[in-house]
Amino acid sequence: MRRLVTAVSILAWSVALAVPSTVQAVAVVGKPAPAFSLRDTDGKTVRLDSFKGKVVVLEWTNYGCPFVKKHYGSGNMQALQKKYMDQGVVWLSICSSAKGKQGNMSESEAKAAVAETGAGSRYLLDPKGSVGKSYGAKTTPHMFVIDASGKVVYAGAIDDKPSTDPADVPKAKNYVADAVDAVLGGQPIEVAATPSYGCSVKY
Repeated sequence: MRRLVTAVSILAWSVALAVPSTVQAVAVVGKPAPAFSLRDTDGKTVRLDSFKGKVVVLEWTNYGCPFVKKHYGSGNMQALQKKYMDQGVVWLSICSSAKGKQGNMSESEAKAAVAETGAGSRYLLDPKGSVGKSYGAKTTPHMFVIDASGKVVYAGAIDDKPSTDPADVPKAKNYVADAVDAVLGGQPIEVAATPSYGCSVKY
């Protein structure tokens, strides 16, 4: 009996080793941004590759997260969105909250929430979390900047003040603003990657 159990265990271990892993790709600074298509609050499909030739900012969000509320409640996120969208930058806010978890909304609920916050970005729904996982998005907010060639040039925190206090916003060094300004100005980015901070993405 012991030999049989051992044989079965070895067989199971061998089968497990034989199964190919399904590790998701993760967005890496200096590499092409993972392609994706998601629906927005109007039910329209948005494809990343349709913005080739433009600078794109990806913002992982969850309106129920206090770290996100810090940036929206202070008007900081809306101001950044407007400033850069006025300069031709594409800003996409992505919610990867799974069904039944904080932040998850239907298209109509998300549309109403975006209107309430006054956000200027295009809000995309990723309830299965496939896009969030492909980028390695860990927190809300988690920010990515993609240059006109489709390459990730910044990944990480929005700024250097990992708090929920809106009073910290004016004192913060905004990594995203610095990165976008550098890309638009044809200059090198001084800080291209930082650890993100915020609530965990609710996959």
